[in-house]
Amino acid sequence: MSDWKIWKATAAGILADRKARRRALAGFAWALLGMFALGLWGIEAWLGESLLRFALYWLFCAGLALFVMLFALFDMLAVIREERDRDR
Repeated sequence: MSDWKIWKATAAGILADRKARRRALAGFAWALLGMFALGLWGIEAWLGESLLRFALYWLFCAGLALFVMLFALFDMLAVIREERDRDR
């Protein structure tokens, strides 16, 4: 099996299971909080030395935050769909 098929099957498994989705979402949210804390208190001097470094770090954080929000939206819609299907 190719790497792409393995990653695709793993993602499909996570997205199909509510508990796995929630664990993944929590992991990404904790990673985002850790990156915020690191950028604000851990490496603020290093980031302040270069505007490019500062911009790239915080753009990556913004991208991760957007990903977490979209993942949460996907989870919400998946739960709604699961509950509707269960009632039928």
